[in-house]
Amino acid sequence: MAEIIEITDLSAPELDLYARCTETGLLRFHEPEEGFFIAESPKVIARALDAGYTPVSFLLERSQICGPAGEVIARCEKVPVYTAGSEVLATLTGFHLTRGALCAMRRRKLPGAEEVCAGARRVAVLENVVNPTNVGAIFRSAAALNMDAVLLTPGCSDPLYRRAIRVSMGTVFQIPWTYLGKKAADWPQPGMGILHRLGFKAVAMALNEEAASIRDPRLAAEERLAIVLGTEGEGLSGDTVADCDYTVCIPMSHGVDSLNVAAASAVAFWELGNQPGK
Repeated sequence: MAEIIEITDLSAPELDLYARCTETGLLRFHEPEEGFFIAESPKVIARALDAGYTPVSFLLERSQICGPAGEVIARCEKVPVYTAGSEVLATLTGFHLTRGALCAMRRRKLPGAEEVCAGARRVAVLENVVNPTNVGAIFRSAAALNMDAVLLTPGCSDPLYRRAIRVSMGTVFQIPWTYLGKKAADWPQPGMGILHRLGFKAVAMALNEEAASIRDPRLAAEERLAIVLGTEGEGLSGDTVADCDYTVCIPMSHGVDSLNVAAASAVAFWELGNQPGK
């Protein structure tokens, strides 16, 4: 049975993961070993547990212990559960807990791109997408709309940042993902080389006069596609577009020239991932 611990000292070191560690601090907590991340809300925590992540501790509002979080607590015997009222927890963390539940979990070593893409037909590639909200939203669309994996360039925001996890509704634990390299020089040429060696044709989502429509039938005929989406504002780099096999755009109306990257990803994944016979 889980150990329920009433919080009496906000400075207790056991609470550092929730109160005094930045996202970068969590990531590097055990360097060179893998660090931690924070999952938020009972549903998201349950999805992380389903994916095999190891819980370290919980931080819950009292009402959650016998409420919605009760089921996830029951799955984690001997994992300490720190609890207090909502105002105390907001003082501790600096924000009001979404659905009253946080869980600190251990990160795992990321797989290689070859492992993540094994058997995949459609993958999303994110180039330097830095907003955790956009990263989380793209993961949610990727999981819902038939992407088999997500690959990120080294300049992307971490999918295991708390906000990215929350916005994704825990789908970061349901769809395989990894980084295409560890440093800026690993993209685009080296990373694109990996995609081509794995048999993918790369599709640049870009505003370009020579871009084909996303409805181009050649795309549906390709066995393996990597859909490449660019950073907020600037979009894909010229080198990336040049290295891709196709450049594609979403037809617009009413004089609108582009969509937010998260919205564009949903359209692209629906059109290119939802193929007959998949």
